[in-house]
Amino acid sequence: MRPLQMVDTKTQYHKIKTEVDAAVLAVLESSAFIGGKVVSTFAENLAKYHGSKHCIPCANGTDALQIAMMALGLKSGDEVITPSFTYIATVEVAALLGIKPIFVEVDAKTFCIDPAIIEKAITPKTKAIVPVHLYGQAANMEAIMKIAAAHHLFVIEDNAQGIGNNYTFSNGSTKKTGSIGHIGCTSFYPSKNLGAYGDGGAMFTDDDALADKLRMIASHGQSKRYYHDVIGCNSRLDAVQAAILDIKLTHLDEYITARRKAADFYDNAFANNKKITVPFRDANNKHVFHQYTLLVEGVDRDGLHQFLADNAVPSMIYYPVPAHRQKMFDAFGGSSYHLPVTDWLTERVISLPIHTELDEEQQTFIINKVLEFVNK
Repeated sequence: MRPLQMVDTKTQYHKIKTEVDAAVLAVLESSAFIGGKVVSTFAENLAKYHGSKHCIPCANGTDALQIAMMALGLKSGDEVITPSFTYIATVEVAALLGIKPIFVEVDAKTFCIDPAIIEKAITPKTKAIVPVHLYGQAANMEAIMKIAAAHHLFVIEDNAQGIGNNYTFSNGSTKKTGSIGHIGCTSFYPSKNLGAYGDGGAMFTDDDALADKLRMIASHGQSKRYYHDVIGCNSRLDAVQAAILDIKLTHLDEYITARRKAADFYDNAFANNKKITVPFRDANNKHVFHQYTLLVEGVDRDGLHQFLADNAVPSMIYYPVPAHRQKMFDAFGGSSYHLPVTDWLTERVISLPIHTELDEEQQTFIINKVLEFVNK
């Protein structure tokens, strides 16, 4: 059996090595490392796949979120509504800009922001909602967009873990997550479903004027070289990463299918265990399984985590400390929040290896070790 990894990027690379190596060498030969045709072609191809009018590449997913907030004119003193059960980047960028994150609960089944709680958190200072498609599960975007429209709020989708997810609306229409709100943001961190071999990110929108502003902010606020119209930053996707991502984009649906197959295998193995809850599946969205996250009850979760490590089975806890309990948010009143569902989840979630190269022998070993501990 091959050694187990949370994400096996090396084996995945070897399957597409010929394509990737040729694309990278072409960039090196061209010596066009920043911007240029390779980056613009990737952006066009990703926009088409995503069903968005505009795709604006940038340096990483964190920058994507920050630039989105800047482009929408959010400023110090404004508020954005966001889950606390998320990676810190979602809310860190708001605080960096002086925007106050208002933490709300997540749904205990989907782990995504609970629309029923959002409306109660809206104040005159609220300017945006930032739903997170956590682990590859889509938030309830139909409900969120209705709330946003009723209160004239922007929606910035954190789609770093959800790229490729098809969300189905009540009328039967579908859209990719990240293309539903005013701006969608994603990350190309190597472990992501569409991962680079370094950092990278992108923003999506159908609004022409907003797209222009996103591009300007990502390029020092300039619409024309050396003419700076707004305060911006320097956030670029380099051509080598764009070339790699353009190759991997052609395999993305295949990668998602492989992840779902692995998730099905796990689901079937854990289905009858009362101490284990497998990831929620909703007919309205097709989970893309960036992570395969179990919820364990009546089990020493941290003990399980250590037991798996002792048996050469990697696992991760995403996330052990919710955002509102992080020290960085003390100044924003983080410790004053009462979010029992979020706290409950952080004590019970554990993510198992899931990636495109996972085979049944590896999964069977993982499953047996999980059940050995859970059933003891």
